[in-house]
Formats: sequence, structure tokens, C-alpha cells
Amino acid sequence: MARGVLETIGLALTLVFALPVALLGLQFLVLDNRPLLGAGFLAIALLMIAVEQYVTTPTDLPGMVLGETVGKVVTMPGEKEADEGSGDDREIE
Repeated sequence: MARGVLETIGLALTLVFALPVALLGLQFLVLDNRPLLGAGFLAIALLMIAVEQYVTTPTDLPGMVLGETVGKVVTMPGEKEADEGSGDDREIE
């Protein structure tokens, strides 16, 4: 899946906050022998990343609508010739 610049920056910012939580979880899990707390912090870090990747927020909706609209309204130069030749050329009497 191709990413835009803003999506990449958003993922980087999410990782800035999720990685310290994940490291805290690993510390509790491995060094401090608190498996429940460590697993909880690791789950929170994974949820932070998953929400950023898969949940559509209200700020994402205008871009999605605009992308769909432009795709239907604007045709690329090579698409018009392909569309004209693909139809049924029979005349109706």
C-alpha cells in the first residue's frame, strides 16, 4: 500500500509515542517480572499503532471523499480512448 507524505508523518508521530510505552512493557515483562503489567503496556502500544493505521477519523473523511470524486470526474488522457473502444458498437433499430 502506497503512503502519502502526511500518512508517513502521522505514523512516525504515533511511533514516537508508542515505542516508549512498548519499551516500558518490555521492561516490566522481562526485567521486573511483572508479566500482566508488561503485557498490558505492550497491548496498549500495539493498539496505538493499530488505531492510527485502521480507524478512519473525521479528518480523514474529506480526503477520502475528494479522492473518490476526482477519480470519477477526471479522466486521464489514455483512459478516454480505451473507454470508447470497449463499448458495444451495434446499432439499435
